[in-house]
Amino acid sequence: MMPTSEQIWSQGEAQEALHSRATKIAAEQFGNAVFLRGVVEVSNFCRENCAYCGMRRDNRNLARFRADHDKLAELIIHHRPASITDINIQSGEDPVVVREVVLPLINTLRRETPLGISVCLGTLDDSLYTELKNAGAGIYIIKYEIADPALYSKMTAPGTYKERIEHIRRLSASGWKVSSGFISGLPGQTKEELLSNFALARTLPLDGCSVSPFIPGDETPLSSSPLASIDLTLNCMAALRLMKPDWVIPAVSALNLAEPGSGYRRGLRTGANLVTINMTPSDVRGDYLLYKRDRFIMTEERILNAIAAEGLKPSRQGLAAFYKTRAGSNSCAAKTIATAA
Repeated sequence: MMPTSEQIWSQGEAQEALHSRATKIAAEQFGNAVFLRGVVEVSNFCRENCAYCGMRRDNRNLARFRADHDKLAELIIHHRPASITDINIQSGEDPVVVREVVLPLINTLRRETPLGISVCLGTLDDSLYTELKNAGAGIYIIKYEIADPALYSKMTAPGTYKERIEHIRRLSASGWKVSSGFISGLPGQTKEELLSNFALARTLPLDGCSVSPFIPGDETPLSSSPLASIDLTLNCMAALRLMKPDWVIPAVSALNLAEPGSGYRRGLRTGANLVTINMTPSDVRGDYLLYKRDRFIMTEERILNAIAAEGLKPSRQGLAAFYKTRAGSNSCAAKTIATAA
């Protein structure tokens, strides 16, 4: 079911009904289980120049880093939170770190841990996609960000709109499980453009999708722009759940920047079924500047408290394992996770 403008801009009782319905649908598909993964941010070098991102190429004030393989391996193998089943390796668009750190790290983790592995590394050459998949990663996160080609170009989003969509399709065609996402409340985003994100997501070969509120990032051309409405973002999340009941939909950490203290928990009330613990080493975490230097770090304690407060619990089945079961039957997979939790 395609979302309507009435749903996306709903308030009051209509909004409560929308969120309640999304939560019910998620429960029917996944029970009270949510996937719990860790994330390590391995480089803030980026060859792109997105107007909304603090790691953009033109930000000369940012101390750039590439994480060390041995330090990351030690952290993930021996000191990871007990509750996580999967790890996401994330970076600016930096082919150097992919070759020097990410590929060796995936090989190490595949050998030493049972963790499912996802990557979020931007648009790369097909040969690197193949190497990453052969090493053991199975999920590629690549957000299209903006569904309108003109606004995409204005925001100097990665490459071109056409290229971004082509990469999403090629990744899926080559056997990756693909998750994407878009930004709500971006400056210059019309109602029609926001709604077009749903039409695009529905036509793409995706296994999951996120909605991130626009946060005016430090050291970006949009730093003085207004913060997105969290209600708009939450309504978009709920609408995604109604549109695609079996998708994996994360509660993004930016929800707590949009509404400090309660944003994340509100996201869990819209049918979100994936949460993420930040494991990036503290000495470089502040320079992974997606939004602001003063980040709200989602620790294991914060995550577990948030999901428990909403009557949820971590799934015993990992995200990568879930996708494998879903390859045969979506309905079977949903039933599996509900009973495994």
